[in-house]
Amino acid sequence: MTATTDGSTGATLPSHAAAASDTTLSTPEAAGVHQAATRAARRATDFLLARQDAQGWWKGDLETNVTMDAEDLLLRQFLGIRDEKTTQAAAMFIRSEQREDGTWASFYKGPGELSTTIEAYVALRLAGDAPDEAHMAKASAWIRERGGIAASRVFTRIWLALFGWWKWEDLPELPPELIYFPTWMPLNIYDFGCWARQTIVPLTVVSAKRPVRPAPFPLDELHTDPASPNPPRPLAPVTSWEGAFQRLDKGLHQLRKVVPRRLRRAAMDSAARWIIERQENDGCWGGIQPPAVYSVIALHLLGYDLEHPVMREGIASLDRFAVWREDGSRMIEACQSPVWDTCLAAIALVDAGLPADHPQLVKAADWMLGEEIVRPGDWAVKRPGLPPGGWAFEFHNDNYPDIDDTAEVALALRRVGHHDPERMDKAIARAVRWNLGMQSKNGAWGAFDVDNTSPFPNRLPFCDFGEVIDPPSADVTAHVVEMLAAEGLAHDPRTRRGIDWLLAEQESNGSWFGRWGVNYIYGTGSVVPALTAAGLPGSHPAIRRAVAWLESIQNDDGGWGEDLRSYKYVKEWSGRGASTASQTAWALMALLAAGEQDSKAVERGVQWLADTQREDGSWDEPYFTGTGFPWDFSINYHLYRQVFPLTALGRYLHGDPFERGLLARKPHSEVKVG
Repeated sequence: MTATTDGSTGATLPSHAAAASDTTLSTPEAAGVHQAATRAARRATDFLLARQDAQGWWKGDLETNVTMDAEDLLLRQFLGIRDEKTTQAAAMFIRSEQREDGTWASFYKGPGELSTTIEAYVALRLAGDAPDEAHMAKASAWIRERGGIAASRVFTRIWLALFGWWKWEDLPELPPELIYFPTWMPLNIYDFGCWARQTIVPLTVVSAKRPVRPAPFPLDELHTDPASPNPPRPLAPVTSWEGAFQRLDKGLHQLRKVVPRRLRRAAMDSAARWIIERQENDGCWGGIQPPAVYSVIALHLLGYDLEHPVMREGIASLDRFAVWREDGSRMIEACQSPVWDTCLAAIALVDAGLPADHPQLVKAADWMLGEEIVRPGDWAVKRPGLPPGGWAFEFHNDNYPDIDDTAEVALALRRVGHHDPERMDKAIARAVRWNLGMQSKNGAWGAFDVDNTSPFPNRLPFCDFGEVIDPPSADVTAHVVEMLAAEGLAHDPRTRRGIDWLLAEQESNGSWFGRWGVNYIYGTGSVVPALTAAGLPGSHPAIRRAVAWLESIQNDDGGWGEDLRSYKYVKEWSGRGASTASQTAWALMALLAAGEQDSKAVERGVQWLADTQREDGSWDEPYFTGTGFPWDFSINYHLYRQVFPLTALGRYLHGDPFERGLLARKPHSEVKVG
């Protein structure tokens, strides 16, 4: 393919991209929008290319909330390794996140959150902030008004119990004998989503040991009645699920007294082996901070000293979650997202017109190929005969590849003009085979496991924070369907089952629920491009309903936005919120896939992206548009504000990636997946 160099940026665009930029448009307004989009895409491309790591990957900061920072300090206090530099850097960041009313929220401009505020307050006490200082007094007063420590979630009270600020006997029981439950038995560890499983197994050890380190100070100011800090919680009716599980928990507390010591010790040893077997090469567990924290505590309680190789590497891995900022503060990432960021960046760059064989794209492809997971993990418990062939989210996470990353990596690799196409084809074929093998029985796909839909884990008194199961979702299923269409499998019966599930899951207003992004805009922005890639015409009733919904929620400024409160207050907040770059891009990606290139809604959205772009080619996005657990745990992926707007601008300027030939709908007979 010949190429044309844009002298203003140094980025080389393919000839068809240059031709598209010169196309005469129907109205002066449209021509102005096209020109603005072209300039914005060029600047965004340069911005993104300049931020690729020398090894070929991209990674933006993954911002969550200050519980990560608070729990990191509490861990260091518990292990006796807390140092002043780390403490003060963390405290600086935590203070910077406090709001005027004295609280901390779990997402930008969200409401004050009780447990988050308690943990932040305790961390600042560790850093030396006195309870009578104005910012601390304001926080403690707010905490007391909302029920104090007694009203906080279980995980917060576990952290406090480690120092005697809460009684272990007033926490839900989590017996280590769970490790022995067979997979057919309710509440076995594989009934939990992988992120919950990695946390619960070490916490069974902590729950059994009930350790208490001397508290460095009292927390009387966080109780509504310091004389009675552990008030009993009322029991729900025995006829309700909540009441039944509360009584089960009471039974487990009694069982604790009679469990043979030899059995308990054996169960804890089995849990320790399970934990150690899942430690990654970099010392972490699953590339996620919370399981790493609890695993270190559990192993320490079982006698592993801090110099043991497992412990030494585990503790060292925690430092890799730290982001040191220019002002000297220190933010902890709950996770790191290089595979996800890299495949999304590659898709954005190619869709925006960068030549498929551009050296930086080839380097990105080489890095992604090197990250393929070629050994079984926990997913093989449900699919023991399925050959591996997926990708995880993080740098090191061989036990938990995920279906979403695997689909998007395949879509990214298929776009790159690599010097070893046979290697690419084989890797993509393995990805297709693995994803097809991970299809749930309802025809859809979850993120990590097959048919992870047990109704029981979420009902446990212990599980009062976020999702602990991994049922199929519309966004993950859509990405798999799009990948299968790109591999010529749009008419495969397994793909059609996924499409049928998506059509049945459409909301009455025309949107789709977004499990891993906020929220209905993300779901809809994922599903519509997948359905059209699989051959549904833009005139299909489901797509027309989606278009009508997106047009109805467009903001007056031309952008789109959705607040995280839509997860809790659907009617009031669905598709509503301040305009953001990533959510505007998702809406545009859906509208463009539906054939709305010339619509006023698209023009206004593209213009909003062009108008809000910063001079350096980036966008500002303080709002959280990523989802860990709907409502409970939110994420601001710092690269979302870059990759998705560039993808949308590229598709506006150059058209659908299938129509352009970036992705080929190959005949079914040409596709090898076995």
